[in-house]
Amino acid sequence: MSGAPQAVTARPAAGARRTGRPLVLRLLARPEVGVFLGAVAVLVFFLVAAPSVRQGGSLATVLYQSSTIGIMALPVALLMIGGEFDLSAGVAVVTSALTASMLSYQLTVNVWTGVLVALVVSLAVGAFNGWMLVKTRLPSFLVTLGTFLILQGVNLAVTKLVTGNVATDDISDMDGFGQAEALFASSFGIGGVQVKITVVWWLVFAALATWVLLRTKYGNWVFAVGGDQDSARAVGVPVTFTKVSLFMLVGFGAWFTGMHQLFSFNTVQSGEGVGQELIYIAAAVIGGCLLTGGHGSAIGPVFGAFMFGMVNQGIVYAGWNPDWFKAFLGVMLLGAVLVNLWVRRTATRR
Repeated sequence: MSGAPQAVTARPAAGARRTGRPLVLRLLARPEVGVFLGAVAVLVFFLVAAPSVRQGGSLATVLYQSSTIGIMALPVALLMIGGEFDLSAGVAVVTSALTASMLSYQLTVNVWTGVLVALVVSLAVGAFNGWMLVKTRLPSFLVTLGTFLILQGVNLAVTKLVTGNVATDDISDMDGFGQAEALFASSFGIGGVQVKITVVWWLVFAALATWVLLRTKYGNWVFAVGGDQDSARAVGVPVTFTKVSLFMLVGFGAWFTGMHQLFSFNTVQSGEGVGQELIYIAAAVIGGCLLTGGHGSAIGPVFGAFMFGMVNQGIVYAGWNPDWFKAFLGVMLLGAVLVNLWVRRTATRR
C-alpha cells in the first residue's frame, strides 16, 4: 500500500521533467526540424549571393535537380531507418533505364513493354539484395557492394554486346514513347514557369512515405527492425519480409528514376550512375536518418535533397567554380552527422 502513492507521485515528476524541457529542444529533437532550418539557411544564403536564384525559372530548376535526387533518397531513407543501406542504388537506376531502352529497341516493341520488364528487373535486384542479406546475415555494405560491381559490369558489357556502343539507341520515335514521356519526364506551366513532373512525383512519394511510417503497422515494423531486429522478431515483427520489401522499395525508386532519365534524354550511357548512391545516402543522412537505423523520417530527406539541389544550382547561378560543389556537400554531410549525434543525445536524455 505504501508503494502506491510513491508510484503516483513519481510519474508526474518524470512528466514534469519532460514537459519542462524548452520547446526549442523538443522541436530540434525531431529528425526533420534541423535539416529544415539548414535548408532555409542555404536558400537564404543563395538568394543573397546569387540574385538570379530569385527568378521563378531558377527556382524551378533547383526543384527539378532536388527531385531527381529526392525520389531515390526517399526509399534509401526508409531502408536506413530499417537499419540497412544500399550501395547499388546508383547503378541500379542505369540498369533499369538500359533494360527498358534495349528491350524496346532491339525487339521493336512498344516502349511500355520495356518499362514493365525494367520494373520487374529492378524489383528483382532489390529482392536479391534483401534475400542475400537475410540468408547470409552479411552486412548490407558487403552484399550491396557486390551487387554494385555486378551491375556496373553487366551494364557496360551487355550494352556493348547488344548495341556495339556504350550508349543505347534513340527510342524517341517508338510506339508508346509519348505516353511514357508524359508520365515520367513531362513539364507543366505555373505562372509562366515550366515545372518538371518529377517535382510532383517527389512530393507525392514523400507524402505517401510519411503516411506509411507514421500511420501504418508497416511503418512500426520499419522502426522496430532498425532499432533491434532480434527484439522485433521476438514480438512478432516479420523481419525478413520487412527487410526484403525495403530493398524492393529502393528497386522501385531506381526504376522510376531510370525511366525519367530514359524518357528525358531518349538514350542512356551505360557507365553512368557510379557515385550517385553516395548522394542518395548523404541526402538521407542530412535529412536526419542515422546510419545505425531506427531513427529518421521521410520529410527530412526531402529537405536534404533540396539542399543538394540548391547548392548544385546555386553555385552555378553565383558564378562560382562548380568544382566547389563536392566540398559544399562534404561540409553539409559532416555538419549533418554532428547534428544527428546531438539530436540522438537530446532525444534520449531524461
